[in-house]
Amino acid sequence: MDAELERTLAAIGPRLRALRRDRALTLAELSAMTGISVSGLSRLESGRRRPTLELLIPLARAHRVALDQLIGAPPTGDPRVHLKPLRHPRGMLVPLTQYPGRLQVFKQVIAPRPRRLVTHEGYEWLFVLAGELVLVLGDRELTLRPGEIAEFDTAEPHWFGPPGDGSAEILHIFGRHGDRARVRARPDA
Repeated sequence: MDAELERTLAAIGPRLRALRRDRALTLAELSAMTGISVSGLSRLESGRRRPTLELLIPLARAHRVALDQLIGAPPTGDPRVHLKPLRHPRGMLVPLTQYPGRLQVFKQVIAPRPRRLVTHEGYEWLFVLAGELVLVLGDRELTLRPGEIAEFDTAEPHWFGPPGDGSAEILHIFGRHGDRARVRARPDA
């Protein structure tokens, strides 16, 4: 076996462990999701068991990642990302990530729409790229301009959209409750 293949295989175990821990899953919980025994998962994560497709496919499904990402496949040499815009009732939506259950990032062009406050579980960040965005949080109304960011708990009644007949272009980040950004450094006051 060549050295590059050996390094790729050796990196799978730590990657599996990191994915499981990032999702706050126990070996027993992951075992129930995949049908792989707890001892088998432990041996995979520690590198004492060689990964096979029969083991990696259910793990990729459980972690909701592509098999390429799970095994750390070498890049193909083409750095282009071919995004597929989706029509949405609120405008155009371009998913930038595809990890259900984790942080989701979208580039969104929001068309005018009626104000209707909603609530749901989660946490959101909005970064305005172009245009203006009105954000209603409970009793408060804020107007965000290009370069401005808002973050909020979606359990609070909220609505956002352009103020008039125009549109707003934003980066929209949504995560499970608790996926809040962690500020590592703050500027001096």
